[in-house]
Amino acid sequence: MDCLRPEFKDELRKIVGDGNLKDGEALSSIDHGVAPENLGAGVVVLPRTTGEVSAVVKCCVANGVPLVTHGGRTGLVGGAMSRPGELVLSTARLDRILHVSSVERVAVVEAGVTLQALQAAASEHRLETGIDLPSRGSATIGGMASTNAGGIAAFRHGVMRHRILGLEVVLADGSIYSDLTRVVKNAAGYDLKHLFVGAEGTLGIITRVAVKLEPQPLANATVLFGLPSVDAALETVRRGLDAKYGQLRAAEAIWNGYFRLTSGHHRWSVTDYSADHPVNLLVSLGGAEEEALQSELGRIYEDLVEDHPDASAVIASSVAQEADLWRLREDTDLIYRKHPGAPSYDVSVPLSEIGTYLDRCLAGLKEVDATFDPFVFGHLADGNLHIVLNAAGREVPGEKARAVETVLYRDIAVIGGSFSAEHGIGLKRVESLSAISNPVKVALMRRVKDALDASAILNPGKVLRAGKREASL
Repeated sequence: MDCLRPEFKDELRKIVGDGNLKDGEALSSIDHGVAPENLGAGVVVLPRTTGEVSAVVKCCVANGVPLVTHGGRTGLVGGAMSRPGELVLSTARLDRILHVSSVERVAVVEAGVTLQALQAAASEHRLETGIDLPSRGSATIGGMASTNAGGIAAFRHGVMRHRILGLEVVLADGSIYSDLTRVVKNAAGYDLKHLFVGAEGTLGIITRVAVKLEPQPLANATVLFGLPSVDAALETVRRGLDAKYGQLRAAEAIWNGYFRLTSGHHRWSVTDYSADHPVNLLVSLGGAEEEALQSELGRIYEDLVEDHPDASAVIASSVAQEADLWRLREDTDLIYRKHPGAPSYDVSVPLSEIGTYLDRCLAGLKEVDATFDPFVFGHLADGNLHIVLNAAGREVPGEKARAVETVLYRDIAVIGGSFSAEHGIGLKRVESLSAISNPVKVALMRRVKDALDASAILNPGKVLRAGKREASL
């Protein structure tokens, strides 16, 4: 049940059209995404243009209604959750690809365009986005910019912040910040777009994005290595980076527990490849010829077994086999079907510290609960680890959850890592940000928030602790 006045909703309908405000039974046509609480506000408005977004924001300011922006609703930290009395603004109808240039290697798209749609459009020009996520079919470019998404190719092409050349953003007063620069070199004053990238909708609503694209390789080749240790996996990544032919495109690590879950579910097995390797590493190379790339992967394996005789390898010989290998890494839904609401953590660790960090954390988690045997996987080339507890959310109450965070986050800043690699802060990591981050940083963030959103209407309570204005809403 929503708490918004009928007169306010009538004003919104005049802006976006009768059919583009959803409440009551009409909400059943909208997927809530990863959490039912995403649609907790009970009212969703779907503007079609930047002008309509601006008008909706001005209407919210005039009526004192907080606004939560939604993209693909794939976030895992509660950044899209909403409550009665708030309004959800969906970018689903801002779905136009406005410009793709093979000469510039740039695309300009509206915020609601999915990553998969942009990948398809870029591919027609033999280009790619330079960033990839398993949720590519639902994750939107605006949402990815707002959360500074990372993904599989970050070690080579950077995270979303490095892919963005320009932005159009509707600010908290309804004014429109427009800087859709399509060039790399731009030293014209403060580069303000970086305020909005990673701000999770708390400083403005991203409506258009200019995205840098990359040349698409003519061929790819993929191998799954079975390895005895983290050190062996890091060695293998180094060999991939030093490949004599082709370029490393992915290095995805799958620790044994998660590998057994996915390989068992999909009944994946190959002769001479054991399911018992401590670490499995999915490696992809890109280049001009598939046969030469496969030969290079074979050479890497031959060098590898000289140091690690027990290592195994499976090189995909077809598109179908390659898809089977990637499914072993990307089918994370299996965890949440087995353990509903399983607490998940997303950390970045310097490569030289990964082995020590995991040894310490896995032992520490056992001290918190002897049954904890978490699923671990991640983007090994950039040190991003995903750690998901083998327990349903209801089985990890507040005190135990805090103990888990203490284990995982202790000293992570000291060793040069981050407690949030690519999932953001949202609602669930607000206290962690305040507790772990440099206090001057948090104070500066608060000053920026107060300066850009004096009415505190944009995604209240997310990223930063609620200020006085937000607490009174």
